[in-house]
Amino acid sequence: MAQAILADTFPPEKRGLAFSIYGITAVCAPAIGPTLGGWLTDVASWRWIFLINLPVGLLALLLVYRLVEDPPQLLRRKGAIKLDYIGFSLLALGVGALQIMLDKGQEDDWFGSHFITMLAITAAVCLTALVIYEWFHKDPIVDVRLFKNANFATANMMMFMVGAVSFATTVLMPQFLQTQMGYTAQSAGMVLSASALLLLIELPFIGRLIGVFQLRYLIAFGWLSLAIGMYISTQRLDLLISFRSATLLRIGQYLPMGFIFVPATTAAYLGIGEDKSNAVAGLVNFTRNIGSSVGTSMVTTLLARRAQLHQSYLGAHATSYDPAFRSQVNSLAQSLVHSGLSVPDAKVQAYDRIYQSLLAQSQTLAYIDTYMVLAIGAGIMFLLAFVIRKNDPQGGGGVAVG
Repeated sequence: MAQAILADTFPPEKRGLAFSIYGITAVCAPAIGPTLGGWLTDVASWRWIFLINLPVGLLALLLVYRLVEDPPQLLRRKGAIKLDYIGFSLLALGVGALQIMLDKGQEDDWFGSHFITMLAITAAVCLTALVIYEWFHKDPIVDVRLFKNANFATANMMMFMVGAVSFATTVLMPQFLQTQMGYTAQSAGMVLSASALLLLIELPFIGRLIGVFQLRYLIAFGWLSLAIGMYISTQRLDLLISFRSATLLRIGQYLPMGFIFVPATTAAYLGIGEDKSNAVAGLVNFTRNIGSSVGTSMVTTLLARRAQLHQSYLGAHATSYDPAFRSQVNSLAQSLVHSGLSVPDAKVQAYDRIYQSLLAQSQTLAYIDTYMVLAIGAGIMFLLAFVIRKNDPQGGGGVAVG
């Protein structure tokens, strides 16, 4: 709704700049959140992560009541619009089942669980029925007919991937630093904050660029930069990475998001009438939020499965038949004996430490594989960016010319 209000308030030539300022909250918040949440967890309690929303929510409620007004075209139709109860029910059931499935899938071994299977069937049936029903409904709660516009469909695919990659990387880096490097929640969050601060500076600048360059060129540059940033992460991520290096990697992963988020949001309105602003905003943010859930679920599953795979590969060499492994065990055991342990205890400790090292290496390789998947996904989106409709930047970021 916030995005719809902006689309109704600003003319097309100023819409890009308005969306860039809106993007500061939408893109920076997930990066700043872990730092604030980590600090609250360390100094107080995890409960304050939820309690801190109360005063903010009350302030927002007051501001909405005092300042937000319905657009004229909505006021004219207000009495004629009836709530689409069937569409609302199908949407709630379908998305609810999908969300629970994505959240619990890895924990319950996906389709090895009857519960997850039932959720998948429920989501598929309800969402398919929703599309069919809404296609023929006069006042649909979800205007699926907008997807007939190829430009709108492409922009939504971009926003889906923005949500997936944004939240995936927000999960990956702090999780790696905390589980593998021993960082506290606050320290891991600090790694994310630098990228958020730079993005804060970048987004208004991108809003100006929308009036100079075609949207699809800005989007293509963003995806190409993101693909390069993800690939560099696969080369530089290891168990010896410093705080500075981790921060630089995070900047490379997150800074390109500004070149994608704002232009893709603006591109979704190309060729769409002003009376459809609410529907466009709702679908764009819906696909981004679903992408966030899918991205988080995807990386969680990838990490678990790839870690198991790498552990089996590395474990194949950790046997008494491998000369290098025997030599490492004996060398480590001797060092522990010199430290004061008995020979039997030193042997047990040597095996345990090598096993812990094997687990850490397996997890690290899994993170590298996941970044490579994200790099490939960004590369595919780079090619898809040129499907976005041409626009005349000087005539306004949202005015289509071909």
